[in-house]
Amino acid sequence: MFAPLRSRQREDWVAGYTFLAPAAIILLIFLVVPILFALWISFRDWSGLNPPAQSTWVGLRNYADLLIQNNIRRTDFFIALKNTTFYALGVVPLQTALALLLASIVNQKWLKGRTFFRTSFYLPSITSSVAISLIFMWLYQRNGLINRLIEAIMLGNVQPINWLASPNGLIHNLLSLFGITLRTAPPWLTHTEILGQTVWQWISGPSVALTAIMLLNIWTTSGTMMLIFMAALQDIPRAVYEAAIMDGATSAQTFRYVTVPMLRPTIFFVVTIGLIGTYQVFDQVYVMTAGGPVKTTLTVAYLVYRNGFDNAAMGVGAATAFILFVLIFVLTLIQRRVIGEKAA
Repeated sequence: MFAPLRSRQREDWVAGYTFLAPAAIILLIFLVVPILFALWISFRDWSGLNPPAQSTWVGLRNYADLLIQNNIRRTDFFIALKNTTFYALGVVPLQTALALLLASIVNQKWLKGRTFFRTSFYLPSITSSVAISLIFMWLYQRNGLINRLIEAIMLGNVQPINWLASPNGLIHNLLSLFGITLRTAPPWLTHTEILGQTVWQWISGPSVALTAIMLLNIWTTSGTMMLIFMAALQDIPRAVYEAAIMDGATSAQTFRYVTVPMLRPTIFFVVTIGLIGTYQVFDQVYVMTAGGPVKTTLTVAYLVYRNGFDNAAMGVGAATAFILFVLIFVLTLIQRRVIGEKAA
């Protein structure tokens, strides 16, 4: 009686794993094996120019160079970490808010041409990031369209901005309006060092050049986030809104107390992928500034490339990548605790 049943279960097991085998093999070859190889390389001194078998085991030295030892690698890593953190703090909230705003607008039934607007807002997300970066490099030129537009708005009473060549931090620029500069700042700001940089350098804020890249990234990624929010908005039961209207809630109150709480799982997802994307930003930096000026657009992901390929230190590059992975993982856990996944 039980023999045919066990035979059928065995056949189902074989059939299931047979269908899974191609995808599992591809993931194993192109994902798991490279990750394990990179982890192995992170403990070795390898230039990338000779066979990996000729590399030298150095243990945790690559990680120590980045986190503990007082050298240029550690300084560059924390500069990149500071820049990337400012980048994430500027991009993630703005792209999330803009995407939610756009999704709320194009989701309205009274809006004519909704398909056109949805396509227009989403188009930058599927366009080549290199092509967009080259276009924005032209727009950000000293005599480019953006400076011309600012001059027109300000009636010519403003100097052109060196968008991609200015290392000045936004917070430093703000403090200078109140007479606080490097020369007039308190000594504890300019002489106290934390992880290879002074407090004054840590509070610089994103540079003008990094801000230009941030604006580009917000514009290109908001379309994808908008589609995610649109799907979530259409999944909210209409009865919930009708109940809010019956209770006399205004449009603003409905959005605040009904829409946003119901979108909490989606907000968590959008913030998570936005956080991961900002900490992995590379292509725009590579095309537009190559980490300059004065390392103010140097990001952790670009530092992985520079350590591995420009400096022929693949072990240090791999160690940088795994530190970035741990950092993203920890930040994801923190924001999961803060935002939460469950809808209110």
